[in-house]
Amino acid sequence: MIAFSILFGNASYTDAFSGQVIQKGAFGDDVIELQSRLQYIGYYKGQIDGDFGWGTYWALRNFQNDYGMEVDGLAGPETRQKLVNASNYNESFVRNNLNKGVKFTHYGGTPLENQVKSETVSKKLTLPNGYSENDIKLMSNAVYGEARGEPYEGQVAVAAVILNRIEDEAFPNTASGVIFEPLAFTAVADGQIWLTPNEQARRAVMDAINGWDPSENALYYFNPVTATSKWIWSRPQIKKIGEHIFCL
Repeated sequence: MIAFSILFGNASYTDAFSGQVIQKGAFGDDVIELQSRLQYIGYYKGQIDGDFGWGTYWALRNFQNDYGMEVDGLAGPETRQKLVNASNYNESFVRNNLNKGVKFTHYGGTPLENQVKSETVSKKLTLPNGYSENDIKLMSNAVYGEARGEPYEGQVAVAAVILNRIEDEAFPNTASGVIFEPLAFTAVADGQIWLTPNEQARRAVMDAINGWDPSENALYYFNPVTATSKWIWSRPQIKKIGEHIFCL
């Protein structure tokens, strides 16, 4: 039986990670290091497999939120350094032992005989069920056209409204049907739907697809400064995010 040990101490993130920003879809040693450190301090519960999927993404976001950082799901320099300080070990514990052929999913001081063993399975990044790449691109266009000046939470909320409409029987049941429904979105009417979205708009769509709904199930939103429809003011209001009021 192999005995493991962890050496504690202060370390720079450069001792643990390469210099790249680690983000969803990434594979390899940096992701193993990220997963292992997140698991060591109790955020990541999945398999340490070097595949930056949704489990790693949400674990990282929760860590960022708890440690007062920008919550973006990206492991940039600040996040990596904070994670190194929080996990507080300076041996590439998991990576080194994976290189020796040891495969496992949990550690963090747990004796080897009590660890959950598993074979590492190579996985490919896939699109969320029910949504095509074209759907995601179109929704990203809509979010960018409608809310690029809004806070990130507000952009996710706009994406969530689109998804809420898709699920509501009163609206079309496809992304394109909802977005191009007559008079539904200002960005379609004024052509801003065709602006090239940035990566943040796409991230907002993916966050909404994966369950974050800052709008709290809203079906509509409007800017009270520019809204000309009297009808929209009659809708039950839920909350305001940035310049938009979200409503039912």
